[in-house]
Amino acid sequence: MAVIVLPDAQQDLLSLQEYMLDQWTETDWLKAEDEIFEKLALVDTGFLAGPHVQELASVGIFEYRNVFTSHHKLVYRRIDDDTYVYAVAAHRQSFPTLLMKRLLKR
Repeated sequence: MAVIVLPDAQQDLLSLQEYMLDQWTETDWLKAEDEIFEKLALVDTGFLAGPHVQELASVGIFEYRNVFTSHHKLVYRRIDDDTYVYAVAAHRQSFPTLLMKRLLKR
């Protein structure tokens, strides 16, 4: 079992870090980061499975799921025993806009 944070999700994390460090404190960022990776660890162990990503499920794509922390939405997919993280979005962010940018980027 492993959590693999894909490049786009890594960029999401860096952007969130930059934003949080600019707006709040390093302690706040570290707490948010811990919460994100604790949630992903639960997903990876199989103790937690979030709902399907609604925007994708509505068009018949059911492989992607999401879980929430207090401030973020994490989009992932389980392949075999590994968890692949595709996006990390702030709750205030427009998730449909982020999703559309990702889909059009390819």
